[in-house]
Amino acid sequence: MLARPGRSDAGTDPRGAPPPSFGLRWLWQYLQDIPRPYVLDCGPMRSATLDVLLGRSGRLYRGDLISSLKRPDLWDRTRKTPAFRTELLLAELPLVPPASLSLVFAWHLLDLLPREALADVLLRIHKLMEPGGVLFCLLREPRLEKGADADWALEGLTGLTHAHEGIVAFPYPALSNREIDRLLPTGSVKTFLTRSGWREVLVVK
Repeated sequence: MLARPGRSDAGTDPRGAPPPSFGLRWLWQYLQDIPRPYVLDCGPMRSATLDVLLGRSGRLYRGDLISSLKRPDLWDRTRKTPAFRTELLLAELPLVPPASLSLVFAWHLLDLLPREALADVLLRIHKLMEPGGVLFCLLREPRLEKGADADWALEGLTGLTHAHEGIVAFPYPALSNREIDRLLPTGSVKTFLTRSGWREVLVVK
């Protein structure tokens, strides 16, 4: 089921303070009955994010898939057409019991993955999530051509920010909400649009 997009203002306002994220507001309200959720962060852990999640989570796992994408050995170049080694990337995930995670922060990981890896990565994350668990990710709008190097972090429970806009071009075409919906084994997708060219996407198992 694809929910109607809402409107969010993730980014930075002219005064330098990140406006509240409607996606994060929805997320923590949805998880309010889970006092100590198990959380997986799939990006480079920033101190601001660490402080927020340590105060809110029962257990925090780190699996920095985003930084790992820079490894040259993730591509098998012995073939005529280079092949992405998805299992090598997934080996970077920590040992997490199946169906135990209440929340996964993927940041803009899905915009950085080659198309052939998306289904396997989403399936692995989906298996780690408990029923009702949420995957929080950011997807760029097609008009946003650069920002692959954006450095995202939480600023409080409902604040979403990044240190710079990013100057590196995205390697693959922008994903649509419908494509994400088709890649999921089960679940629903809720989307909040932002003024900065990003979508806050929440996938509920």
